[in-house]
Amino acid sequence: MRKYLCTFAFVILVGGLTGSSVFADESLLRFKGGIGVIPISNVIVDTTTDPITVTAVNRNVVRGVNSPGQIWVIKDLDARVSTSGEIRVKGKGLILGGGNSVGRATGQSVFATLICEAGIPFTEHNTDTSGVPLAADGDFEIDDVLSEFPLNGNSCASPMLLIRTTNANPANRNWFAAGIPRLD
Repeated sequence: MRKYLCTFAFVILVGGLTGSSVFADESLLRFKGGIGVIPISNVIVDTTTDPITVTAVNRNVVRGVNSPGQIWVIKDLDARVSTSGEIRVKGKGLILGGGNSVGRATGQSVFATLICEAGIPFTEHNTDTSGVPLAADGDFEIDDVLSEFPLNGNSCASPMLLIRTTNANPANRNWFAAGIPRLD
């Protein structure tokens, strides 16, 4: 009996090591750290008037994906993408940074989008757009496969990872946070 238990333990240990190393061996991209969204990228003012007037407000659009109407912050983000499109994202503290619910996640669900092109046209490689719920403190984990993988030549020349809100209307799937790529 002891012989079988030792064999079983060895198989579990080797299987666990092999499973975790397979993802590392096929690693394509890594993101460490995150940036929360500020909905406005810039404001244009007319300084020739008294009082100074705002003539234009530009939304913070990233690769064709709109920002929400409120500031969001994120404490930490760690993501890995394999050459087969498997993605694992662990986020901490994705919460509102302003408004009446500041400091809270208020029942949203999120999904991940990887965009590899620096210019138009952009191809969105998404996890399941029904998303995963944010915990009350903004923590979340995504373990999924990105759509439309593998990439041509398994390269992603200009990686952009966005954490987005789910919505029945695809036009309202705004980005809440972006991953910081590790290019080393």
